[in-house]
Amino acid sequence: MFLTGGCTNMEKPLATVDHVDLPRFMGDWFVIAGIPTFVERNALAPIENYTLESDGTVSTLFSYQKSNSPTSAGQLSSTGFIDDPSSNAVWGMQFIWPIKADYRIFYLNNDYSITMIGRNKRDYLWIMARHYPLPESQLAELIKRAEKVGYDISKLQLYSWQQEADISPRAASNAP
Repeated sequence: MFLTGGCTNMEKPLATVDHVDLPRFMGDWFVIAGIPTFVERNALAPIENYTLESDGTVSTLFSYQKSNSPTSAGQLSSTGFIDDPSSNAVWGMQFIWPIKADYRIFYLNNDYSITMIGRNKRDYLWIMARHYPLPESQLAELIKRAEKVGYDISKLQLYSWQQEADISPRAASNAP
């Protein structure tokens, strides 16, 4: 997920979850819907993968199919820096040194199967789940939650998926 550096915001800060158990949060997440960055606008079947490194940073790999060539995969790597160690819910996401973008976990269900990530600016949003698809009623509830915290849901994109596609981060890393 490509983000730009932080800017001032007229909104109040986006409240985060109280605590994220980082080892439980790691692994693959299907990106179900969101307000996309320019890289994500035409992505198909996106998956975000998190790996906790020994130095406490989080390696992130965003894998997707390219919409102009659904048989080819794309990837974007970044590093997450935990900015609030008391909660582990506020990260600085770095794609290009030295810029770290705001990245906040503002919803995480008890079994770590659904999460919502956002920014104070309310410009980007990611609704992610461990399994695809989400029931429509559950997705509608998550969208309402995003709107309630200040997101313009008219900008929301639902991601397209192809059942036969395998673009897990491991599969994408083997793509030509």
